[in-house]
Amino acid sequence: MNKKLKLWELERKSPEEFKSQAKFPIVIILDDIRSLNNVGSFFRTADAFNVTRVILGGITACPPHKDIRKTALGATETVEWSYSENLEQELVALKKEGFTIGAIEQTEQTILLQEVAAFDIKPYALIFGNEVNGVRQELVDLSDCVIEIPQFGTKHSFNVSVCAGIVLWEFCKKFID
Repeated sequence: MNKKLKLWELERKSPEEFKSQAKFPIVIILDDIRSLNNVGSFFRTADAFNVTRVILGGITACPPHKDIRKTALGATETVEWSYSENLEQELVALKKEGFTIGAIEQTEQTILLQEVAAFDIKPYALIFGNEVNGVRQELVDLSDCVIEIPQFGTKHSFNVSVCAGIVLWEFCKKFID
């Protein structure tokens, strides 16, 4: 029999242990995310995938908020985050820190996610955009690459928090081998 584990049997890190451990060199940038539930999901996913930090911009709501808290399940307390009124300046600063900027978007010239996964291990800042309009063109223009998730159905997009889970897993796999 394959017994399902109880929460206390998972041996998860304490918030203090998590905060002090080395993080994967990944920064998440949220550009105008309108759903507070999506924002909370990003925090929870950022915690699960051990990202360096989350940068919120535009209309993206900031913690604390009950709707963010509902889906984040405490991750707003463990994941480093900040709000920026000027994401363009954030991208310039991240480039100076050695991050490659990747917009998660569909454009005329994209790199498919599975091809990015073959790249050398290096720090990435990944931009996720508004649920309707995507990543603003100004941020796409400042990006080093545009990354697209292949899709095979009739829809042309994923929910942005689902998209984050897919993309972050591909990037984090590089750091766990």
